[in-house]
Amino acid sequence: MIDEIAFDTSRACAERLDAADPLRRWRTEFEIPPDAAGNPRVYLVGNSLGALPRRARDYVNAELDRWGHLGVDGHFTGALAWEPYHELLTEPMARIVGGQSDEVVVMNSLTANLHLLMISFYEPTPQRHKILIEDHAFPSDHFAVESQIRQRGFDPASSLVLLRPRAGRTTLDPSDILDAIAQLGSELALVLLPGVQYYTGQVLPMPEITDAAHGAGARVGFDLAHAAGNVPMQLHDWDVDFAAWCTYKYLNGGPGGVGAAFVHQRHVADQQLPKLLGWWGTRKDTRFEMKTEYEPIPTVESWQLSNAPILSMAALRASLEIFDEVGGVATLRTKSERQIAYLDHLLGAVLAGRIVSLTPPEPERRGAQFALTITSREVDGRAVYDRLEEAGVACDWRHPNVIRVAPVPLYNTFVDIHRFVEILEGLIP
Repeated sequence: MIDEIAFDTSRACAERLDAADPLRRWRTEFEIPPDAAGNPRVYLVGNSLGALPRRARDYVNAELDRWGHLGVDGHFTGALAWEPYHELLTEPMARIVGGQSDEVVVMNSLTANLHLLMISFYEPTPQRHKILIEDHAFPSDHFAVESQIRQRGFDPASSLVLLRPRAGRTTLDPSDILDAIAQLGSELALVLLPGVQYYTGQVLPMPEITDAAHGAGARVGFDLAHAAGNVPMQLHDWDVDFAAWCTYKYLNGGPGGVGAAFVHQRHVADQQLPKLLGWWGTRKDTRFEMKTEYEPIPTVESWQLSNAPILSMAALRASLEIFDEVGGVATLRTKSERQIAYLDHLLGAVLAGRIVSLTPPEPERRGAQFALTITSREVDGRAVYDRLEEAGVACDWRHPNVIRVAPVPLYNTFVDIHRFVEILEGLIP
């Protein structure tokens, strides 16, 4: 078994780990981009864009064929009819995030969904108007929150509260998050934080944050862009109010792939919540009677505005099928934790003193991504990143000094990890 294999720095060890990996066959379900010589790259950038599921070609082509053969009739013809197509994704996606089928919908894009959900869940008053986010939030989240505050007639200078790491640290201390929520108390309207921080890879304590926010009388939402498909979650059981995420990272939905949203069951039927309305959120059985009286679908689907982007959803359907066939996020997480430990071991054994990881070391506080910095001021980190790319390693660079790599358990091997460290060692004196 894979857990019984002791780590060492040899390539043979990586090969033994791969041979013992019960999930090794799933790599063949994905197309790994080639390097300049035509060999598979060391593709460690699934935290930005997941690899292509091979069956996605067939699924997208099937919809192109249906479009060509059926035209407009494709909306209502067969098991893949476009009018209800998004429903094919509902239950698989709900399993990814630990939601009920009436709480999860695949629609729009991440930031569009955050805006739609903040319309409903950010209801500021003169007393309770503050939103708590992190200082190093993904820029789109920061922009969205600022604009929501201004749209309601408030000023971000007084309504936007930024969480910062303690002096000399790069990640948030969980106790500081909970303390900030308690201190804001009756002024706090909304907590909006990532499930996994995009820069450092830190997993935030979502259940504890939710409990603390509710204890202060505030609502809580999560941006799960770097969490969905990466770490197990139970949004329903945690009582999270809402969440939104993209699908092109760990969920392999393709560039610019359709987003998704969660609204807790206890809010779904609340007709007092403000909401932006669209045709696709009204009752399905009367939708095509073209009435102008809005009758909401009694699920999170009432937050929908328009009909589904079928080609994007077809690609995502291919990936979500694989997640189910593998056994879900919990199964993948078991392998991911082993890969994380292996990369930790290699970095410590081979590159100690030359590389430091900003990602928390505790398994429960990290996902698949590593945020690596080079310790020597004599070495240009951006130049090292460029040379990694030239050597066939796909990773990414985040200003000012972080190289991000993410071994994805669906398709990355232990040999991939070994090759990355071997190449990196040769680039850092």
